[in-house]
Amino acid sequence: MKIKKIAIVGGGTAGWLAANYLGLSVGRDPEVEICLIESKDVPTIGVGEGTVPNIRATLQRFGIDEREFMAKCQATFKLGIKFANWMDADKYGADHYYYHPFVAPFPVGVDISHYWMHHQQQMAFSELSAMHALAEHNIGPKHPSSSPYDGVVHYAYHFDAGKFAQLLADNALTRFGVRHKFATIEQVVMGDDGSIDRLQFASGGEEAFDFYIDCSGFASRLLGQALQVPFLAKTEQIPTDTALAVQVPTEPSDEVQPYTTAKAHSAGWIWDIPLPHRRGTGFVYSSSHMSESQAVAEFSRYLGFDAEAANLRKVPMQAGYRQYFWHKNCAALGLSQGFVEPLEATSIMVTDFCAALLADHFPRDTDDMALLSRHCNDWVEYIWERTIDFIQLHYCISDRRDSDFWVDCTDRAKLSDVLAERLALWKIASPKRTDFFSTVDLFNQQSYMYVLYGMYFPTRLPALNPAEVPLAEAKIREHNAWCEKAVQALSSHRAWLNQLHSR
Repeated sequence: MKIKKIAIVGGGTAGWLAANYLGLSVGRDPEVEICLIESKDVPTIGVGEGTVPNIRATLQRFGIDEREFMAKCQATFKLGIKFANWMDADKYGADHYYYHPFVAPFPVGVDISHYWMHHQQQMAFSELSAMHALAEHNIGPKHPSSSPYDGVVHYAYHFDAGKFAQLLADNALTRFGVRHKFATIEQVVMGDDGSIDRLQFASGGEEAFDFYIDCSGFASRLLGQALQVPFLAKTEQIPTDTALAVQVPTEPSDEVQPYTTAKAHSAGWIWDIPLPHRRGTGFVYSSSHMSESQAVAEFSRYLGFDAEAANLRKVPMQAGYRQYFWHKNCAALGLSQGFVEPLEATSIMVTDFCAALLADHFPRDTDDMALLSRHCNDWVEYIWERTIDFIQLHYCISDRRDSDFWVDCTDRAKLSDVLAERLALWKIASPKRTDFFSTVDLFNQQSYMYVLYGMYFPTRLPALNPAEVPLAEAKIREHNAWCEKAVQALSSHRAWLNQLHSR
């Protein structure tokens, strides 16, 4: 039977990403109708404001103009993440930090990591990327005349999550003809074969669809509740389970950092995301290691004012994912499918990957669902497991031991077999592309190298061919000259944004 009616249950970023992707892949078929159903009684979480560079290609696919997106969503550029206080302060100082850039650590396209390992006392590993120099001077990645979605280095964005969801909604409705229905679901009616048959609404009435996409958030109303797909908790690997979020107004004259800051504390970390008019801040912690009152007090010290007096939001969270991304005639995206703390902007990243995967493999006929769902479920499980590994990496290789939290995350850490084997391998030799078995790994060789060597991971020193030395030194000089020129030629992040909003 041909699939003609598709329901997306839930709005927010996940729901409207799904609407745009499906609008692209199947929405042109006049027999197919896509309907997004959301309840006015259920608010979206809306704290995720960071992305990775893949989002640029996504917005281009949707036909969204970059300047329009940045203006409407109060967006800023993101060149990477600055990690502060993730190492022992007594050994490295209280102001220690490192960057995880989006730019490859290969000056002028050449891998000189062996040379760097022999000279790492002279420069931070992230200095092998162009992002380091731009970040240190609060420089954006684009000239005023740069083409849309193009810059001198790779970049992503920070943005207002609510405004981003609205932009996606407007695009899905106008460009792809998605139907939008406001309704609260009272009951999910199951069919005799165990699939979802229809939805009944609190206001009366019901509607049946051929395929359902669950974007209902942590409630997982369809995949979790109705289809009873179990949640696989990963709290042993990622113990942080609560976030406190506060928005902090800024002045128009304030500098705007082109990066997210992730500052570690005794039981987790703090995010600090710059927008043109405010900072989005959040205090992530493990409730097994810190009470809420302690968290509020420490967060308040960071902010410099009483967090509880600033419309503080508490967001409970649990790391893990549903056993199946797609079961029967339902797939889940966003929080209804899984979650891991936002340390590397993983929420929108994984949602975007899974939405694209579903759109590329969307069944045109019900007979195709069993095969396609097995294929996609294997991919999504792989993506979740490797994403959790990468997040845990930031904790398990730290040398902090100043609290029970850090002892639990390091000396008592429970690693996946894959991460444990990789860390053992990388003590012998630095990460190689061949250490990653998938071309779609969301975190690859470069990402791992930035974290490992930003945190002084002890890889055995490789033999250095004397012939490599003059080549490496020449490439570093060439790279440094390029960075100096870029810093002089490019405008500050704030100046670029001011020009954008003055148009």
